[in-house]
Amino acid sequence: MPQFIALPAFNDNYIWLMLNETSLQAAVVDPGDPVPVIKWLGRHPEYSLTTMVITHHHPDHTAGLKAIKAATGCKVFGPAGEDIAGVDRPLSDGDEIRLLGQTARVFDVPGHTRGHIAFFGGEDEDPWLLCGDTLFAGGCGRLFEGTAAQMHASLTRLAELPDPTRVFCAHEYTQANLRFARAVEPDNDDIRVRLEVVEGLRAAGRITLPSSIGLEKLTNPFLRCEQPAVVAAASNQAGETVSPGEATFAAIRAWKDRF
Repeated sequence: MPQFIALPAFNDNYIWLMLNETSLQAAVVDPGDPVPVIKWLGRHPEYSLTTMVITHHHPDHTAGLKAIKAATGCKVFGPAGEDIAGVDRPLSDGDEIRLLGQTARVFDVPGHTRGHIAFFGGEDEDPWLLCGDTLFAGGCGRLFEGTAAQMHASLTRLAELPDPTRVFCAHEYTQANLRFARAVEPDNDDIRVRLEVVEGLRAAGRITLPSSIGLEKLTNPFLRCEQPAVVAAASNQAGETVSPGEATFAAIRAWKDRF
């Protein structure tokens, strides 16, 4: 199973580096900045970067693609529904790739962008999810190009993955997301405890990721849009009764945007 290393970039991005310690091969996920990746490879010459995976087209996920590909000759996998220069194999829902010796399945997860994809692997051993800016720890991405219906459907699909699935998202937004989650569900003890833990980690300058699908289902309001407390909070914000599911999602996503 791969080892995951978070390479910080910009203000709050993580570029995930995946390592196979047996084959000494590496893969990189959404490199918005080539410098942390190239520096790491320079310090670890025993590893060969063979693969790059891209979840969506935003520059903070793709700006390092050209330089890293030129330096390493790695093969680049990315979304078929988005125009990203340098992608060798465009991928769509249901495609499978081999990633450091494991099979990874591709999910279309539109919402943040129209062609956003996610990668799910390690299903039989230690499941993991590379979800870009669709699912965050305690939150979800903004709706820059897609609709609330699309994002709700995408998140619902990810929530159906096994609870132990480790969630490798691309930003350190956990603390702010959980403060919003507490506003949505002030009586949710799982959120209260998780926020206390996360605040301690951030005070120590430590990363709060990865999360897990099981933890997100307990504490992420965007995966809890069928829960009565979340529906009630959404209705209060909307000023009218909203239905569970998609309508609740739309109401709390709009609330988060102005929170």
